[in-house]
Amino acid sequence: MSAALSRRARWVAGSAVALALLFAGAATVASARGDGAPAGPRTPSADSADAGFARDMAVHHQQAVEMSFVVRDGTKDEDVRRLAYDIANTQANQRGMLLGWLDLWELPKTAPDGRGPMAWMPEGHGGHDMHGMEGMDHDGALMPGMATRTELDRLRGARGEQAEILFLQLMTDHHEGGVAMARGCATRCTVPAEKRLAQGMVEAQQSELDLMADMLAARGAAPRP
Repeated sequence: MSAALSRRARWVAGSAVALALLFAGAATVASARGDGAPAGPRTPSADSADAGFARDMAVHHQQAVEMSFVVRDGTKDEDVRRLAYDIANTQANQRGMLLGWLDLWELPKTAPDGRGPMAWMPEGHGGHDMHGMEGMDHDGALMPGMATRTELDRLRGARGEQAEILFLQLMTDHHEGGVAMARGCATRCTVPAEKRLAQGMVEAQQSELDLMADMLAARGAAPRP
């Protein structure tokens, strides 16, 4: 990888970690002063966009963390390993915040009344068609951008540049789905701290999408259509 691309990878990684720490601090302060905390009428309901986003993005993030650790075992390329570490660290941090909010709101971490993933987000919102996804398991891909079990098995078995390309392609799809979900929360959620976190996800993951496109091009590959 070129020196310029390597520097960009380090800059994006550092920026993403900084954003994660910033929003973690903001969430802590917000909770302490009651901004978005479960007090009075501001506490979200179980079927709200706030709760739905927290539940679904926690699941979405968990798969990103898993894929990141898989590729760190499958390649020795330092730029890919650095990106994977940053994604795992950032999204594990954010996942903890989302699950923590559900605990503070005293809401379940599974959808109520048998509602499937993405029920909080209107069909077609953010350019993703949600029709027919509710309550379905598409080979483990519960939400837009998530990898299937078959794809995860391929990633676990890949090594070297093959693993790098597959990871970058799968994570590109994953980020695109995550960005659409985060935009949905930024529009529909009502808790200020959660809306800010969602907007931060959009900005950080878009930067990583640009970086991953460059990393794929450096390997003679491209995002999947």
